[in-house]
Amino acid sequence: MGEIILVRHGQANSAAKDEDSYDKLSDLGHQQARWLGDYLRDREGPFDKVISGSLRRHRETAAGIGYADPVIDPRLNEMDYFTLGRALQDVHGVPIPGPDEFAAHVPQVMQAWHRAEIMGVETFASFETRVTGVLAEAARPGVRVLCVTSGGVIGMIIRHLLNLDPMRMAHILLPIMNSSVHRVQVIPQGPILASFNAVPHLDMPDRVHAVTHY
Repeated sequence: MGEIILVRHGQANSAAKDEDSYDKLSDLGHQQARWLGDYLRDREGPFDKVISGSLRRHRETAAGIGYADPVIDPRLNEMDYFTLGRALQDVHGVPIPGPDEFAAHVPQVMQAWHRAEIMGVETFASFETRVTGVLAEAARPGVRVLCVTSGGVIGMIIRHLLNLDPMRMAHILLPIMNSSVHRVQVIPQGPILASFNAVPHLDMPDRVHAVTHY
């Protein structure tokens, strides 16, 4: 049986107003990655391949886990949510949300993007194609792969595995935590979701403050 472990990056610059300034880990994000690295070394066997998106927050998370030289695959990069949010405002008049207002905003963005009413740097279909392409290549019997990526990519993979519509995909995106672990098992019938949004490396009283969504 093969396995793909998807890891969302550590906490980034959550006060940012654009993608460039968001794309770096906070001090806590670096610590989350180091704690996850300790956990994986203690509890997991070796990986046959480690893949990271090309974004700075991905590479910093991979390095914190203990993989300073992963295979870089830009297909694991996040959707450009800032651009999509501005497009939704321009087309439908929906204001850009504050940090605590995403629960209502994300479903609107995903549905409008899926209907091709808005577009960021790519279409919904092209985002789905590149993400599922990585999944198809990583899903090999007997091979263990670690992928360091972003919440939107993880949500898209789960949409593909569970055949979710854009609204339910949005509901998957919302709770994904920083440095969380998501497992996909590779069985003869194909890849299946085995676990979602685990943070065992943060599951102790003195790390409650480190459980973050943004």
